[in-house]
Amino acid sequence: MTVLFNRVAVIGVGLIGGSIARALKKNQVCNHITGYTRRESELKKAVELGVIDDYNSSIADAVKAADLVIIAVPMGLFGYVFQEMRDSLSDNTLITDVGSAKGSVINAAKKVFQELPQGLVPGHPIAGNEKSGVEASFDSLFENRCTILTPTENSSPQSVSLVSEMWQRIGAKVVSMSAEHHDLVLAATSHLPHVLAFSLVDTLSRMHDHSEIFQFAAGGFRDFTRIASSDPIMWRDICLHNKDAILKVLKLYESHIKGLEQAIAEQDSVALEAIFTRAKKARDEHVIQ
Repeated sequence: MTVLFNRVAVIGVGLIGGSIARALKKNQVCNHITGYTRRESELKKAVELGVIDDYNSSIADAVKAADLVIIAVPMGLFGYVFQEMRDSLSDNTLITDVGSAKGSVINAAKKVFQELPQGLVPGHPIAGNEKSGVEASFDSLFENRCTILTPTENSSPQSVSLVSEMWQRIGAKVVSMSAEHHDLVLAATSHLPHVLAFSLVDTLSRMHDHSEIFQFAAGGFRDFTRIASSDPIMWRDICLHNKDAILKVLKLYESHIKGLEQAIAEQDSVALEAIFTRAKKARDEHVIQ
């Protein structure tokens, strides 16, 4: 199988960055992977686990001579990462990322580069779990999962093609859309559910007899609130960097909750059954089991 890249730099070697590195190695997409993260202990662990080949103590050094740079850091760090790498990139370096809010990524790049690089192809793999750290990474995370690319007006066709092929080689199904549309879709399908799960667990934990509530919680509670075990810092940043889209869907949800509250208060069995029937039908038709 043809190697796509000689050297790849992964900035942020955690669950997602580490899983990408493992998948690149497994599928022989590149010859060499250099890693960077702020904690050297994590980088040493990544080398020991065979996730990366070596690491650098600075972003600038990590991206030198890289054919592809993959940014897998919290949303609040993108501006810093772009600034640190700017003067070390070649004209032919490809840059992609895994950020959950694409408008924010593109705006951060504009502030640093002024004119967006032709090699910048923002992306977002719809994959992950509530675990974190390089030890949680695994090489099949992206298989049969969707990765969304949001090319900018400056992204060259060749850059988009290469980044798309990279994701496909590690098992992902690639689709493209605008950054604005991506942010609204993800606010509804990912960001809102996480916000609700965090909020529900926080609300119940503040109740006077919360220990008993959690003691008798059944499987439905466990399944719904699993994502509340996700990294709080990461989700704080996502909320801040996709604020407008999240607020839009949150207000819509709030209006529907008020309707549900009214139906319960008025013992409106017809309205309640209609809501639950629509929800069941929508989930059964559209959500993969």
